[in-house]
Amino acid sequence: MRQDRVQLPTGGIVEEFFVWEYPPWVNVLGITKAEEIVLIRQFRYGVGKVYFELPAGTVDLGDATAGKANDSKTEDMILRAARRELLEETGFGGGSWQLWMTLAANPAIQTNLTYTFLATGVELLQPQALEPTEEITVHLLRPGEVRSVLLGDEMIQALHAAPLLKYLLLNMAL
Repeated sequence: MRQDRVQLPTGGIVEEFFVWEYPPWVNVLGITKAEEIVLIRQFRYGVGKVYFELPAGTVDLGDATAGKANDSKTEDMILRAARRELLEETGFGGGSWQLWMTLAANPAIQTNLTYTFLATGVELLQPQALEPTEEITVHLLRPGEVRSVLLGDEMIQALHAAPLLKYLLLNMAL
């Protein structure tokens, strides 16, 4: 966290403005060859419950310059982090990858962006490689089941719900 003195576009001054500096975050919307959506479920201590989520994580601080640069090296590092997170958390990988959405958790006070990748044609490549602090279950759901998850408030992470909603809007008959 850092403290800034901010001059607003209108000339006003905010003497103490606190900004949280985070590395970029990555999410993966993985779609199997059978058109199942790869979701995870895990306990989130902050809210004290288990919810569905996309496989996700952070770009290692050594991997990129906190997403500040729009160069191919930084973009490659962010994509590598997304591939790593999907493989570690679910065991799935491969397929075709494209940047799907770029979102901000809280652009008023946070510096980072969240990059969601759409990975189509993914397949199970290995067992999960979880960290000791992770307890994650993998779920392969049909689009209609994901719709039910979202409508049933079984996913509360907005940065995960938005990419899924976009996918459903573009790929499901409503």
